[in-house]
Amino acid sequence: MSRARASKSAWRAGLGLFALAGVAAGYEARPALSAVDFLSYFTTLSNLIGGAALLAGAVPGLHGRPRVDWLRGAAALYLAITGVVYALVMGGRVDGWTDWAQHRVVPVAVPLDWLLFATAHRLRGWRTLLGWLAFPLAYLGYTMAHGSATSWYPYPFLDAPRYGYGVFTSYTSLIAAMFVVLAAVLIGWADLHRRALFTPAMREART
Repeated sequence: MSRARASKSAWRAGLGLFALAGVAAGYEARPALSAVDFLSYFTTLSNLIGGAALLAGAVPGLHGRPRVDWLRGAAALYLAITGVVYALVMGGRVDGWTDWAQHRVVPVAVPLDWLLFATAHRLRGWRTLLGWLAFPLAYLGYTMAHGSATSWYPYPFLDAPRYGYGVFTSYTSLIAAMFVVLAAVLIGWADLHRRALFTPAMREART
């Protein structure tokens, strides 16, 4: 393993463990919250996905594989949205290192990992975009079904019975648009990165 690849693996392993530790500590810090409700936060799930993707990308045998890179891209999307929505919609207040980890550090570091080390494999544009969007859509469906059954919603703007369907529609439409635009940007960036890697000059530099 080259020194550059070893450094990259160490960075991902450290950040992945940090992300998972932040989730675990966040759960311990909220004893009144059930495990189901804790796992009903998009922030929690996106940090878990990000941690898993980074750890997979740190394993020498998995490093650079298409499915792992696909997962890293999805994690970059989910965590970028987590950071933006928390900052702009939820007020952006952070208390303690777990809040910093889940709402500031990891939502910046994982997209940065994608920007610096995007996949060298070709991503199929629409198929990748729709695949990445499947999870947030499933999350929204689950949240509404769970909220309907329990009258508990992880985020106020999803509580349509209390705040109205106008608020629900406005916020979910805005966030959905953010998902689509950011996913397209991440896919486009990966394509530019791949093209740069395989220009004649870069091929000569890598040989």
